[in-house]
Amino acid sequence: MDLAYVCEWEKKPKSNHCPSIPLVCAWSCRNLIAFTTDLKNEEEKDLTHMVHIIDTEHPWDVYSVNSGHAEVITCLEWDQSGSRLLSADADGHIKCWSMTDHLANSWENTVGSMVEGDPVVALSWLHNGVKLALHVEKSGASNFGEKFSRVKFSPSLTLFGGKPMEGWIAVTISGLVTVSLLKPNGQVLTSTESLCRLRCRVALADVAFTGGGNIVVATSDGSSTSPVQFYKVCVSVVNEKCKIDTEILPSLFMRCTTDPARKDKYPAITHLKFLARDMSEQVLLCASNQNSSIVECWSLRKEGLPVNNIFQQISPVVGDKQPMILKWRILSATNDLDRVSAVALPKLPISLTNTDLKVANDTKFFPGLGLALAFHDGSVHIVHRLSLQMMAVFYGSSSQRPVDEQTIKRQRTAGPLVHFKAMQLSWTSLALAGIDSHGKLSMLRISPSMGHVLDMNMSLRHLLFLLEYCMVTGYDWWDILLHVQPNMVQNLVEKLHEEYMRQNAALQQVLSTRIVAMKASLCKLSSSTIARVCDYHAKLFLIAISCTLKSLLRPHFLNTPDKSPGDRLTEICSKITDIDIDKVMINLKTEEFVLEMTTLQSLQQLIQWVGDFVLYLLASLPNQGSPVRPGHSFLRDGASLGMFRELMVVIRIWGLLKPSCLPVYTATSDTQDSMSLLFRLLTKLWLCCREENHITEPDDTLIDECCLLPSQLLIPNIDWLPINDGIISKLQNKQLVRLQFGKAPGLVGHTVSSQFDAFVRAPGQPKIDHLRRLHLGAYPTEECKSCTRCGCVTMLKSPNKVTAVKQWEQRWIKNCLCGGLWRRMPLSYS
Repeated sequence: MDLAYVCEWEKKPKSNHCPSIPLVCAWSCRNLIAFTTDLKNEEEKDLTHMVHIIDTEHPWDVYSVNSGHAEVITCLEWDQSGSRLLSADADGHIKCWSMTDHLANSWENTVGSMVEGDPVVALSWLHNGVKLALHVEKSGASNFGEKFSRVKFSPSLTLFGGKPMEGWIAVTISGLVTVSLLKPNGQVLTSTESLCRLRCRVALADVAFTGGGNIVVATSDGSSTSPVQFYKVCVSVVNEKCKIDTEILPSLFMRCTTDPARKDKYPAITHLKFLARDMSEQVLLCASNQNSSIVECWSLRKEGLPVNNIFQQISPVVGDKQPMILKWRILSATNDLDRVSAVALPKLPISLTNTDLKVANDTKFFPGLGLALAFHDGSVHIVHRLSLQMMAVFYGSSSQRPVDEQTIKRQRTAGPLVHFKAMQLSWTSLALAGIDSHGKLSMLRISPSMGHVLDMNMSLRHLLFLLEYCMVTGYDWWDILLHVQPNMVQNLVEKLHEEYMRQNAALQQVLSTRIVAMKASLCKLSSSTIARVCDYHAKLFLIAISCTLKSLLRPHFLNTPDKSPGDRLTEICSKITDIDIDKVMINLKTEEFVLEMTTLQSLQQLIQWVGDFVLYLLASLPNQGSPVRPGHSFLRDGASLGMFRELMVVIRIWGLLKPSCLPVYTATSDTQDSMSLLFRLLTKLWLCCREENHITEPDDTLIDECCLLPSQLLIPNIDWLPINDGIISKLQNKQLVRLQFGKAPGLVGHTVSSQFDAFVRAPGQPKIDHLRRLHLGAYPTEECKSCTRCGCVTMLKSPNKVTAVKQWEQRWIKNCLCGGLWRRMPLSYS
């Protein structure tokens, strides 16, 4: 493990951020981190309970909001999509936060619930029934279905038709369980019930879910001499009211309290966690005193109940007839440790049972098998989540490496040490975020090999496996990029493409844009592949335009064949290889292409991009031997050239209806038919590479004709994406980067970023809306948003009300075309 970056608050004389007690943080599947601090105003001598949300790629761009909680915030929980956040406080108030206009740096409180005056100690969203299991032992399999399988898992509560109902469950300090359900009309249905008849104080609690749709709650009163209690909670809706039923499950006593040598050594249980939200059979417990801790891992098993020999003789018990009982058994326990200050559990759904310990040890280098323990001396240990064996260790700036015992003793008596008060592992367990006792955020890399020396192939295999997992689930893969070195990029991109091509056609179609975005983010990390980033983003744009324009086509008669006009267009254009655009057009039913004049005119900017890009590609064909030029990969991509060819045919037909929607070219001859010329050359190039396995070189005649293009038409400047101002490219040299909240870093340009200079507009030149293809001017007056991953910029509000444009904008209203989230930009961005 090593530090990637740290981000801290600016020290102000009159007000400053201090860590709240307890301090909490949460990490979403979209790589957003939420955490709390208390804002202390020394003039008014009061505390404001703040919630901060950051994107890991832009940690300095923090969104801080006054939570409105009157008491300290005790819990934060992201939902399964990573777009909503729950916060709960010590006064029993629960608030649900949602993105405003789908912006990652703009949030608002929408709904909530409360249990007046009863502090919340545990909080969770209800399970939606989606669970994907990772099979680490099958990471070398070719089929994604073998590596990642859907597990049969029932939602906590279902609506009519089996749709999961959204809501949350909370446990309070007085032993109450409260469930709030979000109805489709926006109302909140809340019910509260006691966990058991004899209510007692609950100092610690956690929530997990079973495959049958039930909820399991674990509670402790904080004393290690008291049992850890477990309850089954069933939620239902009866007569438009929420009903909660509870049932007591087997409890357990910690092993350290039953050991005579340690009976009174660890008086308090300080951490109680299920190993996973959907794994109610395994629980982690930590008991502590003022100086040290001990951690135990327990598992719930079904065991046969022994039958007395007398009854055995009367009626022998055979096989399934033997009575069974549920019993907690200890799996593993640590020796005496330094005092634990925080625990972070892995989120990768790797199903392990107590019988899998041997298998787990064989694959212990896989990152998702470890959990993190932070200690008061500032160190962090990664231990196996079942055997609790040490896998990796990190020594903080205040912690001392175990070489000099005298130094450690002196340090312990010197004063309070800086340590993590809250920690969270990323969704692939390759990164760890910690908030320390000064409110500073630290981002740690966790090596895919867990600190052990593995060959390059094994490390690449782990990274590839996790990239595939993110591709299938749709989770953000920023934390995987932390470990990608420039010499790995080419290999990873090739391997990823090979694995993708092995999948069936239906799955390839579903993942087609996601893999392109993934390749683009990887290529950004190496100077030798930087030009391909432009190609991949252009391909995403092309796919989106193709889908949008073809979806506007409507069949002329209702009783048409199964194929849509767009599918027939693709089929006809692939069969007819004529180089004359008008001859291809004759084979189509032109009545299916009739659109309103206003619609055609509103699409002109997108049509212009298609025309400009085709011209740019053909003009760059004579320089095809230079892979550092953007557009190089398109010259061998038969599928993309085929899309351009289809769009040229559609544009030609629309030009007959509305000539002003055609792309504008600056030609040297007034009589020249520019579209016919470009279609002819494009078709010749397409014929060379339309079959992936039989790509031929363009003949000299085609290259000569392309050489003449600059003398016939003015070659446009293509507006490539701006430099992404994120942190990922600054972290490759493994040197610690120090940042400050609210202040963009003045980092020296990385060598990779400097490669972008040829593709970026110079300062002061007019800027462009990359998705609407509209010019914004040198100093934009419209509010804009940018993608947190690729840096793509677009206006926040749509300037056009035409239905076709709205249909185009709906493709990226929630996310950028690359899958990244949006963030609001300053009014005059640079």
